[in-house]
Amino acid sequence: MKNGQCWLDDKGNLIQAHGGMITQFNGKWYWFGENKDADNVRVGEKQLARVDVVGVSCYTSDDLHTWHYEGLALSADKNADPSSPLHPGRVMERPKVIYSQKTGKYVMWFHADSADYTFAHAGCAVADKPEGPYEFVGAFLPPERRDVRDMTLYTDPQDGRAYLIHSGDWNKTLYFSELSEERTSFTGVVYAHLPNQEREAPAMYYHDGLYYCVTSGCTGWAANSALYSTTRRLSSGMKLIDDPCEGPDARNTFHGQSTYIFEADGQPYLMIDHWKPQDLRHSGYSILPIEFDGDRMTVRWADEF
Repeated sequence: MKNGQCWLDDKGNLIQAHGGMITQFNGKWYWFGENKDADNVRVGEKQLARVDVVGVSCYTSDDLHTWHYEGLALSADKNADPSSPLHPGRVMERPKVIYSQKTGKYVMWFHADSADYTFAHAGCAVADKPEGPYEFVGAFLPPERRDVRDMTLYTDPQDGRAYLIHSGDWNKTLYFSELSEERTSFTGVVYAHLPNQEREAPAMYYHDGLYYCVTSGCTGWAANSALYSTTRRLSSGMKLIDDPCEGPDARNTFHGQSTYIFEADGQPYLMIDHWKPQDLRHSGYSILPIEFDGDRMTVRWADEF
């Protein structure tokens, strides 16, 4: 698997799992992400940097290298009302899945938006199995009605509490909105981090007493410098530290953008999307190992995963 390139599943088809996550359920690896296997939308002579919503893909693997397409875990609905978050003309981004010990359900959250990005809600869906099919529950705003843009899910290994981490205030602030034990609603606890820093694409990890959050700057589809921030308590403010990337084009996050951090055999990895805005179905991926030296986080380029 060559980093920075498109990857193929076990049938030789392009893996369509952008802006997503890799996680493990019941001893099997699952990769969820945006399915962008459609032509970019055209309006007259203009080609837009978007495709109509297809849905959320699910892939499974036993070894993190050979991936099998399980289908769409959550599908767009062509017959839905145009205002529905499932309508193809809407926005369905950054899908993440979490398990509720209380209900035994798998819960998906995603950035649900309108084509002009003014709706900015969090979409929620539930399923009995990791691969779905997921039943759409609704689109919500967290407490205090903060907008939801780029987002991820994070379960605190210290106490088991789960959070929807999302850019809000038109990307000005990063919010940690605590989820209920059912993982389908909010408790009302909200922590605000990095005010006025305009960060997006959050990816979280906990190591040796510190919470680390990798984020991207807000430059649209253009790559920029990743930064990581740290805190010893999620309830207190995060401190921006540095760019963790090292290697060719490190200052542009290797021409990519962070999306998630997962751990395999004790080794953490950062997932990166390499967006091609005028040909989104051919956007590539990288999975890069994370290293720690004291409190410093480093993500070095590697040609292969």
